[in-house]
Amino acid sequence: MRQLTWTEFERWRAEGRNFQLIDVREPEEHGSFNIGGELIPMSGLMRALDRLDSTRPIVVYCKRGIRSQLAIQRWQARLPQAEFYNLVGGIYHLYHA
Repeated sequence: MRQLTWTEFERWRAEGRNFQLIDVREPEEHGSFNIGGELIPMSGLMRALDRLDSTRPIVVYCKRGIRSQLAIQRWQARLPQAEFYNLVGGIYHLYHA
């Protein structure tokens, strides 16, 4: 698992880099605010393996970066070839940077 800073994330977006963005928060959290990407809540991580595209980088985020790290650890065990990135600080960082 690699760590992706917000600066790097914004650069990837500006450059149009092809990556998959996953939010592992709960539906109500995602509904109140998100930065895009697909919602795969922690409760459904392993059922969603087939929705992960291991041919491109996968950026995972949550509120503070803790759940996203746990999700990546679980997914990496099943998809060791995938390139996972944890968005450092989660979306909390947007408000408190």
